[in-house]
Amino acid sequence: MAMWDPWRGCKKCSDGCKYCYIHKGDYKRNINTNEIIKTNDFYKPIEKFKNGNYKIKSGTVYLCFSSDFLIEEADSWRDECWKMIKERSDLKFLFLTKRIDRFENCVPKDWNDGYDNVIVCCTIENQKNADYKLSIFKDLPIKHKCITAQPLIEKINIEKYLNDIELVVAGGESDYNARPLDYDWVLDIRNQCIKANVNFEFRQCGTYFIKDKKMYKLQVKDLCKQAKLANINYTKK
Repeated sequence: MAMWDPWRGCKKCSDGCKYCYIHKGDYKRNINTNEIIKTNDFYKPIEKFKNGNYKIKSGTVYLCFSSDFLIEEADSWRDECWKMIKERSDLKFLFLTKRIDRFENCVPKDWNDGYDNVIVCCTIENQKNADYKLSIFKDLPIKHKCITAQPLIEKINIEKYLNDIELVVAGGESDYNARPLDYDWVLDIRNQCIKANVNFEFRQCGTYFIKDKKMYKLQVKDLCKQAKLANINYTKK
């Protein structure tokens, strides 16, 4: 797995952004997160060694995980990224976005029904945004679609949006003031995925985690481990 952050910085735009880890980390480093700037890694996918081989080997690339690939401030840079993505057809580029309503204004002219090597994850956190964003997402020409329900802050029903979805990820919020994650919400999404025969992954618990009506406070280092121990991931038949 490789990381590619062609720009950094982001702006809160959704209910799930309240305790964003990017903003928290930047605050500690005295960095202005609201300033979106190009990084030194902008051309990372096409950088080569002296022998002519690409520095990034074939595999999956996590794209723009310190920002949002569809953020408005990057509109003038994105076309160049698409060209690199197309050049590196041996790589799978995966990005999450809270701005799926901008998608059609952000794709290249030759997008057509999507690039084979691009995976788009639409991020949701509550029913309001699930209905708004997924109603758009379901009709977009994308070959590989995922849904990320993280941080999940209430019970949601996404069953009618699961057609053509390859994976649904659910997880809680990590913060001292985090909104609780109820395990029943996670199990409910899992059941929806099983019914639709869609892959499901429980990615992480929340700092405040409710199970059997009892509240637990967990350490950040244990959030992913505890989710894995739950052993509820589902692989479609």
